[in-house]
Amino acid sequence: ATVSILAGGCVNCHGPAGHSPGAIPSIRGLDEAYLHTRLTAFRDGRDAPGSVMTRLMKGYDTEQIKALAKWFAQGETQ
Repeated sequence: ATVSILAGGCVNCHGPAGHSPGAIPSIRGLDEAYLHTRLTAFRDGRDAPGSVMTRLMKGYDTEQIKALAKWFAQGETQ
C-alpha cells in the first residue's frame, strides 16, 4: 500500500495531509525521528496509554510506522 493510503486513518483526526483544523495536533512537517519515536511509543503502549493513538498504532508494523513518519515529516513536498 502507498503511504498516503496508510495515512488515511491519521488524517481523519489530524486533518488533511496532517494539518489539523482544530484541537488535535497538526503533524505535517514535524521532525521525522520525533514522529517515529512517538508513533512507536504509542504502538508499544509507552505513550498515552488508553488513548485512541495507542489502539490505532497497534495496526501498523515497524516499516509502516517508519514510512508514516517520513511522509508526514516531508511537509508540502508530496
